[in-house]
Amino acid sequence: MPKKMKITVVENGFDKEVEIEVPDEAGSWPKPDTMRVVNKREPRMDGFAKVTGHAKYALDVRPPGMLWAKMLRAPYGKARLKSIDTDAASKIEGFKAITGDPKAGREFSFAGEPVCAVAATSEEAADDALHALNAQWEALPAVTTLEKALSDVKNGDAGKNILGDPQKRETGNADAALQGAGTKVEGRYQTSTVHHVCLEPHGQTIAPGTGADSKKLTVWATTQGIQGIHEQFVSTSKLKASDVEVICEYMGGGFGSKFSIGPEGRFAWELSQQTGAPIKLLCDRKGEFQSQGNRPGYIADIRAAATPDGKITAIDVDNYGANSGGCAMPYVYKFDTSRTQQREVRLNAGAPTAFRAPGHPEASFMTEAVVDDLAYKVGLDPLEFRRKHFANDKKRMRQMAAGAQAIGWEQKFQKQPGSMPGAKKRGVGMAVHAWGGGGGPSTPITCKIHPDGSVEALSGTQDLGTGTRTVIAMIVAEELGLKPTDITVEIGHRSYGNAGGSGGSTTCASVSPAAFMAGLQARLALFNAVAPALSAKPDELELRDGTIAVKGNPARNLTWKQATAKLGMNPISSVGQWVPGLSSSGVAGCGFAEVEVDVETGKVHVVRYVAVQDSGLVINPTTWESQILGGVIQGLGYATLEERHLDPRDAGFLNANLLDYKVPMSKEIPEIIVINDPEPERGVIGVGEPPIISPGGAIANAVYNATGVRMRHLPITPDKFLMAMREQKGVA
Repeated sequence: MPKKMKITVVENGFDKEVEIEVPDEAGSWPKPDTMRVVNKREPRMDGFAKVTGHAKYALDVRPPGMLWAKMLRAPYGKARLKSIDTDAASKIEGFKAITGDPKAGREFSFAGEPVCAVAATSEEAADDALHALNAQWEALPAVTTLEKALSDVKNGDAGKNILGDPQKRETGNADAALQGAGTKVEGRYQTSTVHHVCLEPHGQTIAPGTGADSKKLTVWATTQGIQGIHEQFVSTSKLKASDVEVICEYMGGGFGSKFSIGPEGRFAWELSQQTGAPIKLLCDRKGEFQSQGNRPGYIADIRAAATPDGKITAIDVDNYGANSGGCAMPYVYKFDTSRTQQREVRLNAGAPTAFRAPGHPEASFMTEAVVDDLAYKVGLDPLEFRRKHFANDKKRMRQMAAGAQAIGWEQKFQKQPGSMPGAKKRGVGMAVHAWGGGGGPSTPITCKIHPDGSVEALSGTQDLGTGTRTVIAMIVAEELGLKPTDITVEIGHRSYGNAGGSGGSTTCASVSPAAFMAGLQARLALFNAVAPALSAKPDELELRDGTIAVKGNPARNLTWKQATAKLGMNPISSVGQWVPGLSSSGVAGCGFAEVEVDVETGKVHVVRYVAVQDSGLVINPTTWESQILGGVIQGLGYATLEERHLDPRDAGFLNANLLDYKVPMSKEIPEIIVINDPEPERGVIGVGEPPIISPGGAIANAVYNATGVRMRHLPITPDKFLMAMREQKGVA
C-alpha cells in the first residue's frame, strides 16, 4: 500500500514542503533485468575532465595573491632541536612569514615530523627560505625495527617500547587444546610497514575572505571527508560554520589517510592569518612518506592445531604491532579454542593511519599461511581442507569453486610442493576474506528538475576516484527514464549539504539509496505536476525513455521537455535520504594466485590472479571492476614489493621516494580475472576494501606450493626468499 512522504519543492524561488504518496517499491530496487541503466556498464562521467586536465585538484587552485608554504621537518627518528636561526630565511626575496613551534630543546619522535612552516611569494622562494633556516639538531637513540623494540630497550626517556597492557581474548583452554592436538604447526610471521602512496599529496589551498567577507574562509582540500575537514577548520579558525566552505571536486587517492587537516592545515591557517593572503601548503613526496600514515608492520608468534582428518581446532596468537594495537587475528576461520594477545610496540617512525581494510591483509596473510601448513601436514589439498571447514557455507563453497576453476587449480596444484623440475617453478595458492561495507543516513542527495528539462543532482560527498558521480547519475537517470548524460552531478562542496566520510567501503552504499529516493521523489512530484494535462491521476503515469505516458494508453503522453515546461516558475527539488532495504553490509570473497618463482634468483612473478567477490547489487560494473583491480594491485605490492626501510643508526627514512619505494608497475601486474558473485537482492554494498585482503595470503601460499619454501615475512622479495630457502635447507 502506498505510503506518504514529505518532500521539498521550490515555488516562486522558495522551498515548500509537500506530502506525496510513495509506492511500496521505495524500499527495494527493481529487479536487475528490468533496469535500463543500473547494473549496466557506463563510462566514468569525469573521465574526460581528468584525461584532458580540466579537472581541478587542490594543487591546481591559485587564488589571487596566493603564497606558497613549505614545512621544515625533523631529520632524525629521535631528535632534539638545539637551536634555530630564522634571520637568513627572513631575508630571502619573497619571504612573508613563519609559523610553528621551533623552540630550542623541543624533542621530535620521528624523521619527518613537522617543525614549522614558511610562506613566500613563489614556490621557489619558499624552498629557498626553508633551506635558509639554520636548525641545529641532536640525534637521540632511536628504535627502528620491531625486533629491536621487542628487546625491551628504553626508547629515550619515553619509557619501554612495549606499551600498556596487552589486549587478551580467549575461548576455551588454548594451552590444553594445543598440548593434546594430533597435528600442530607453529612459527613467527611478520609483515612490513607499507605506505598509501597517494598520487596527489596531502594538503590544502586556503583563502581567507576580504573586506566585508573577512570572517569567511574557503578551503580547497584533498580529502576523504569534506564534512570532517569543515568541522576541523571551524574548530581551528573559530569562525562560524556557515562562513567556512570546503571544496574537493576531485582528489588523487586517499586509501584511508585523508581525513585530517594535519599540521599542514593548521600551519596554512596560521600563515593566512599572519599575512592576510591565500596559502597553498601541500606535502612533497618525501613528506608524504614520512608523516602521512602507513599500514603498520606486525610480528605474530602463532601456534595452531587440527585433527588428523582436517578439522581446525585451536590457535594461539601473540601479536605485536608497530605503533598499533594489533590486527584482526584469527582471521575468518572459526577455531573451537583460541587465544590472542595483542600489544602495541613503539617505534621512532611516523604513526599509522587507516589503510584500505585496516588490520585485514596482515591478519589474512598470517592466518592463511597457518591454515595451509595445517592442510599439508594432515595430507590434504589446501582447497579441500578449506572446503571441509566451510562445508556449511554455501556462499564460500560457491566462490571457492569459481576461483579454483578459473585459476585451473586441479591442473596446476603441485601435490608435492617444489617438485617441478628446473629453476623456475610454478604453483598455486588461495585465501579467503570478509568485510563489512554498509551504508548509512549521512549523505542526502538533492535532485532538481528545471522547467527547461535539465536535471541536477547535488551532494556534499566527495569522490575518491571511485566513480561516485557516475553512480549518482545512473541511479537518478534510472528513476527519471533518462540517460546518465542527461544528469548534471555536482559534488564536492560543503555548501551542497552534509555528507559522511568516504571510508570503510561505505560511500556507494550511502549515496545510492539517497540518489534512488531523490530520483523517485522527483519523478512522483513531476507526475503530480503534469497529471492534469494528461487527464490522469499521478499513479496512472509512467516514465520511460524520456516520455511520460498514461499506463495502458501510450498515445496520451508528453515528451520530457513538454512535461517539465508545465512546471512554469516552480522547479522540482527533492531531497533523498538513505532508507533501509536499499543497501546492506557484509561481503565475502576469495583470491587465487598462480606464481612462477626462480629459485636461483629468488624472483617471484605473479602469473595470474583470480578475484572472486560478492557485493550485492552492482550499480556500475565498470567502476566496480576497477575497484577490484585496484585493490588486487595494491595487494600485489604488499605481498611482493613494498616495505619501509629505516636507517638503523638514526631512524631516517631511507626510501621515502618513488625510486626506492617499490610499487607495482605495468610489468609487474599479472593477468587479473575478476568474478562477480551477484546477490542483487541484498542491495548496494561497498567493495573498496575487500580486494586488497587476500593477495598476500594467496601469493605466499602459491610460493610454497611452487617451491616448498614457507615465506613467513612479507613482502616476498628475492633476498627474503633466498634466505628462507637457505634456512629451510639448514645452510648458514
